[in-house]
Amino acid sequence: MKTKSVFPAVLLWIAAGVLACSAAAEPLPVQTVEFEAPAVGRSMKYNIVVPADYQESGKRYPVLYLLHGLTSDYTAWARMRVPGYAGRYEMIVVMPDVGNSWYVNWAQNEDGQKNAWEDYMIEDVIGHVDANYRTIAKRAGRAINGLSMGGYGALMLGVRHPDMFCSIGSHSGAISYAAGYRKRIENAGDSPSRRKRRTPSTKINTAIAIQGFSSQAERTPAGWTFITAKDCDKYDPFELVLQVPKEDLPHIHIDCGTEDRLISSSREFVKVLQENTIPYSYAESKGGHRPGYWIREVAHSMAVQYNVIQRSLAGMAKE
Repeated sequence: MKTKSVFPAVLLWIAAGVLACSAAAEPLPVQTVEFEAPAVGRSMKYNIVVPADYQESGKRYPVLYLLHGLTSDYTAWARMRVPGYAGRYEMIVVMPDVGNSWYVNWAQNEDGQKNAWEDYMIEDVIGHVDANYRTIAKRAGRAINGLSMGGYGALMLGVRHPDMFCSIGSHSGAISYAAGYRKRIENAGDSPSRRKRRTPSTKINTAIAIQGFSSQAERTPAGWTFITAKDCDKYDPFELVLQVPKEDLPHIHIDCGTEDRLISSSREFVKVLQENTIPYSYAESKGGHRPGYWIREVAHSMAVQYNVIQRSLAGMAKE
């Protein structure tokens, strides 16, 4: 594994945490929560795992949000050993559902839909978790991570809301989504009316079990994520990370498989961080855009983010 950081001491601490938590843990129960989400005007679900001693302890816990990828859903992370990994740490893990939304507030909605998916994540999901679970509802006690579309979403939300998260992460992230969209918009003659749409499947996925939101057709918003280049810039991590003072940025963790088609995006983003001396941790290892890679690497990233959270909470206690 190739790892780089401008804070090697942090990585040594993290490595120690990984070794300390390397023993297998009994998978924790996964709860599915249904709630009303005003930002998108519908009922939604998330999966949640709480520490084994949650009911008895009376304590408050930090929270890690894990975001799913395109065409996936809130049930995916539970199939990738996350309930077992979560047993190693005293933190809550939340796995929300966003459909095929890219985690942004859509620039144009159609068919009477509400597609404010950024607001849904920041206000509805986090607000519901903090209101209903004993969380440490502060920046120091909150991290966000994701894979593919979710990797883009985690980095984008993290740099748009640096006051909300102490650590943000991306596995195999589609980090260049907004930048690539901007290039298409800037092509001569491009407009929403000329852009092609794929026809999503109408087959119901019974595992999702969200009324009216369980097929790919239902889960793909009607409208356009971005209309103008300016819309893209508002949600482009490459632009956003340079607009936040370095001391206010969350810790950034990125990894990608060496056989992954999206690795160039991760390398390009890391280059921006290096050139601007922005702290980060980065890893490449063998693997493609596949669950096998994510199952392995989320074990590492959870250790990274848990240790960053503990460091942040310790710093908060000294203030």
